[in-house]
Amino acid sequence: MFPDVVMKTEIPGATLLNRGKVRDIYDAGEYLIIATSDRISAFDVIMDQGIPAKGIVLNQVSKFWFQKFGDKVANHFITDNVADFPAPFNQHKDMLQGRAMLVRKAAPLPVECIVRGYLAGSGWKEYRQSQTLHKMPLPEGLQNSSRLPEPVFTPSTKAEEGHDENITFAEMCELVEPSLAEKVRDLSLSIFSMGVEVAAKSGIIIADTKFEFGMYDGELMLIDEVLTPDSSRFWPEDLYAPGKSQSSFDKQYLRDYLETLDWDKTPPPPLLPQEVVENTSKKYQEILKILTGKSIEQVLSE
Repeated sequence: MFPDVVMKTEIPGATLLNRGKVRDIYDAGEYLIIATSDRISAFDVIMDQGIPAKGIVLNQVSKFWFQKFGDKVANHFITDNVADFPAPFNQHKDMLQGRAMLVRKAAPLPVECIVRGYLAGSGWKEYRQSQTLHKMPLPEGLQNSSRLPEPVFTPSTKAEEGHDENITFAEMCELVEPSLAEKVRDLSLSIFSMGVEVAAKSGIIIADTKFEFGMYDGELMLIDEVLTPDSSRFWPEDLYAPGKSQSSFDKQYLRDYLETLDWDKTPPPPLLPQEVVENTSKKYQEILKILTGKSIEQVLSE
């Protein structure tokens, strides 16, 4: 049976530490429970409607990459088997099945680690204005969605509210100890390259993505979400054509719809037509199937 939309999780007796744009984070003793809702945000505004199965897709795609990279990159994932969660979480399988994971309690670094392999979004906007990306000069003649000569690390701040702000690597070194910042940069580029290689085998281009890292017992760990439709641009390779915006398996479809409206991108959000909700859900589910080989129904039956 297809799951109901979960706008927020409610676990009686549990301590909710944070309810973000999408994730609900709970204290679980020496661990955390991260439950991924079906909330969706665009332009930093959370929509009033959820996207069916979106949270399950995000959770399962992250799990796929955590396990894929597990022997190469330390990460916080332990299990997504609700039966193995501590009480009271293990009593809420119906709500948490497929959309929650037990993770190590890492202390997040105060930066977003963005890697761009193609010129898109805000990067394309900057290039048109100044022929730079993140203030770094780029070759002449690039187009919207052009592949960059090599992937570029472009960090940003991590805003509690509103927009993250782009920062230079030197500015990042003021927020994170320089040797650790270098390690994070190199690891971000390495993980991106590994992800690109894996996705390419399924006919998917990963145009850009955002990673987060944390410290656990003195060890640097990959945390939060990894190469999901919320943190990345996924383009079907067979439809790729530079010089325009690309067809995608992420929330760009929703952003594109919102751009057609007379909306100032501040709350309250507009009401989404059912067709837009359903099509957005289909795009999320499609990338889950392409990357992991699993449908939502298969995930819930495990």
